[in-house]
Amino acid sequence: MKVFSYILVYRRFLLIVLPPLVLLPLPIIVRTKEAECAYTLAVVAALWLTEALPLPVTALLPGLLFPLFGITASKEVASAYFKDFHLLLIGVICLATSIEKWNLHKRIALRMVMTVGVNPAWLTLGLMSSTAFLSMWLSNTSTAAMVMPIVEAVAQQIISAQAEVEATQMTSLGGSTNHGLEIDESVNGQETNERNEKTIPAPGYGNDAGKISSKTEPEKNSDTGTKYRTKKDHMMCKLMCLCIAYSSTIGGLTTITGTSTNLIFSEHFNTRYPDCRCINFGSWFLLSFPAAVIILLLSWIWLQWLFLGFNFKEMFKCGKTKTAKQKACAEVIKQEYQKLGPMRYPGFATDSTVALLIGILFFIIPAKRLTKTTPTGEIVAFDYSPLITWKEFQSFMPWDIAILVGGGFALADGCEESGLSKWIGNKLSPLGSLPVWLIILISSLLVTSLTEVASNPATITLLLPILSPLAEAIQVNPLYILIPSTLCTSFAFLLPVANPPNAIVFSYGHLKVMDMVKAGLGVNIVGVAVVMLGMSTWIWALFDLSTYPSWAPPISNETMP
Repeated sequence: MKVFSYILVYRRFLLIVLPPLVLLPLPIIVRTKEAECAYTLAVVAALWLTEALPLPVTALLPGLLFPLFGITASKEVASAYFKDFHLLLIGVICLATSIEKWNLHKRIALRMVMTVGVNPAWLTLGLMSSTAFLSMWLSNTSTAAMVMPIVEAVAQQIISAQAEVEATQMTSLGGSTNHGLEIDESVNGQETNERNEKTIPAPGYGNDAGKISSKTEPEKNSDTGTKYRTKKDHMMCKLMCLCIAYSSTIGGLTTITGTSTNLIFSEHFNTRYPDCRCINFGSWFLLSFPAAVIILLLSWIWLQWLFLGFNFKEMFKCGKTKTAKQKACAEVIKQEYQKLGPMRYPGFATDSTVALLIGILFFIIPAKRLTKTTPTGEIVAFDYSPLITWKEFQSFMPWDIAILVGGGFALADGCEESGLSKWIGNKLSPLGSLPVWLIILISSLLVTSLTEVASNPATITLLLPILSPLAEAIQVNPLYILIPSTLCTSFAFLLPVANPPNAIVFSYGHLKVMDMVKAGLGVNIVGVAVVMLGMSTWIWALFDLSTYPSWAPPISNETMP
């Protein structure tokens, strides 16, 4: 038993040591640059998948191993760790820092929700839309972390509002409140005082759970201990949490800067195919925005149906009196918005140039005056505060992602220099006999499955050096395979550990793992289906994917070892 206890304690150490030792025969027996590069790639992949070492630390291994194997010189490897991508990232983080500091994200989210109203269906759509919009400019993690406190305030109001109304009704009817007495749940948006039990369809939770009874015992939040008055209240809380998690990921699809996987793809593609000049902020927005909108709407319908049912008649009914819960929710949202106060107004170039220019301006533009009180009691201005400070920028800058992406670029360069990319391409060339749509579907499903258990940046970083040679080997436009694979890398919807937004909303205690699995499976299917639709329609036309482009390298028929 002592052996097992030691293994348990040092399991992470074993996961770090074993992959390099187990794979060591590869470069020793097969003494080629391709084998040495494959060894480095496999070790990095194993450590990224297990996360035994921090991801950025693992990303530094190519900088160590490639010079030792003689694949690339140290100077060349070092240059991969700071590229055009990093300047773009710095500019984007400056924007994100300023947005959060001045509460612009809250203003946008609350105004959107106030516009659509507090009907449960429209409320969730408003939350999803505003969260997705914020995620276009902020990181998915930051967006979820910023919006969830607002959603939690609304959720708590939903739980408490009905109890307050019932207490008031009992007081007016009997002169005192009887907490042991239950008032029936509202049906189709109308309050009722009938004593008979009412049910509301809630698909996806079994035969008994498919009916929401107003007389069931209050459920309890496992983390906060909050009791839900009815199961419908609990379902509403689950729905709003998942809406935030999924929409923060979906919104990140729409811009190059929206998520790290898009940035990694952009830099990899523009480095490997410098003559293309077709992937930039504008072209990416044109290809991804329609897909994101369709996925968002279909996900909204799916989640609404799964947790609350979907009643079109109630959604579009005009002149309907608001229930007590809806009035309470509207009041919470209005109060949160009022707390913000009035609005205050304070060629060789690439996307990174623009982002960096804007980022530097945030350090220059005055935001407010700094004042001090003189010995005579007079308040005088002595300096000004810019929109953001360096300390605020440092607290937001994801240096781990910067290093991780640099490691991915170093791996890609090593695969190219060693000839491993060409070798992989030749080995995968028999796949050219399959229909292209089937290759895209297989790669999309593979990426979607892998990203559930590995980090999104690590997944795309590992697969891009493999998928690019595959496209070249079967003489298909590389964009035809790389774009859907990049989009599908973000579809980590199944598990709380799949990505940070999932973990953030799960930590609030309203959800169980199976809730996320059921809901996420549907969103995954929707996502892959919409991406496949886009590749055969508007994306096909946008990039002329029907031909093998001149900017892609010609295929050589030489045999690699």
